[in-house]
Formats: sequence, structure tokens, C-alpha cells
Amino acid sequence: MARKWLRDGVLIAALTVGGLVGGFSSGAWAREAQEGQGGGTIAAAQLPPEAVSTLNLIAAGGPYPYEKDGVVFGNRERLLPSHRRGYYHEYTVPTPGARDRGARRIVCGGPLRRTSNCYYSDDHYASFNRIIE
Repeated sequence: MARKWLRDGVLIAALTVGGLVGGFSSGAWAREAQEGQGGGTIAAAQLPPEAVSTLNLIAAGGPYPYEKDGVVFGNRERLLPSHRRGYYHEYTVPTPGARDRGARRIVCGGPLRRTSNCYYSDDHYASFNRIIE
């Protein structure tokens, strides 16, 4: 079955066997694509300053400015790789001038305080970019 997905804004239709694609082995990248990871990547240095602050809060374990920060993210959109319920947690990235939580979020997978498996969404979960160092 042929699959297509976006990686760093480039449409990828096939992988080379045993090769590397953007730092992922072709097998790992294919697994992520099959599990729903269709977004690109974003360097932590390219994130808005509010997102960098949120990542620092996640690494420190809080305190978080919003009551819903740290709650389980259900991945109902299935845009992130599949994992058991409770694997992902969501955090608000404040939007300057917004009267509510806004649309920006960071979703992290794995143990709390871990920031090595986080995704950024600036459109309330319609798309994600994996955060890389």
C-alpha cells in the first residue's frame, strides 16, 4: 500500500530501504507515518517564545498557568503515533492578546517532565510538528 505524507513541508511518497530520512531510519519513519504522524518538524529555537517557556515549565514539572495543563491528550484526531491512553499530555502555549487559552498547544508523550517527545500545534490539533533540538 503506497502512503503519502508531509515531512518538513515536502511530500514523501516512498522511502529508501535502510536509508535515512530527516534523521529517522526509514523503518522508524515508516512506522510513524503509518501510525498517523503526518506532520513535519520544528526546531525548539524556531518556536515562539511562549512555546519555549511552556517547554521549560514541562521540564520543571510546573507550575502551569492553566488548569487544564498536564491533562491527558486523547489523540482523537489520530495525527500522532498511536499509544495507550494516558501516554500523551497537553499543555497550553499562551497566545498574546487572546482572551482564552488560544489555539496553540504542546503535546508530550511518555513520562511527565520529558520534553524529548513533544509536538507543537498552532491550530488546535489540526496539525502537529515534532519538536526537535
